[in-house]
Amino acid sequence: MFYALLCYHQEDVVCAWTKEEDDAVMQKLAVVQERLAKAGKLGPVARLLPTTAATTLRKDQDPPLVLDGPFAETKEQLLGFYLLDCADLEEALGIARELGAANPGGSYEIRPVGLFVDGGARP
Repeated sequence: MFYALLCYHQEDVVCAWTKEEDDAVMQKLAVVQERLAKAGKLGPVARLLPTTAATTLRKDQDPPLVLDGPFAETKEQLLGFYLLDCADLEEALGIARELGAANPGGSYEIRPVGLFVDGGARP
């Protein structure tokens, strides 16, 4: 089963890290990512640019409205994601705990992913 591990954190905190602080966190995460890749568990990983670079399409308008920014009314923002191939939720939670130990603060949302390949759904 594939799981999306969505990475949330306070964007103002992460953007305030020095290059050295950011590099240190990324190095700790790289250790975990390398192990997951060798085990065949790691799919795409992405770090999103700040929300100031985001654009939102409001579909509930006619015609749809394009706005600068995400306009999320949350304390934490989605900063990136992992796609993991895990046997079950417990394995995905274990990986989230390991990544969490390498990256302080914030939270991870773990969500099962249904893939659509060649027009058909695949768990």
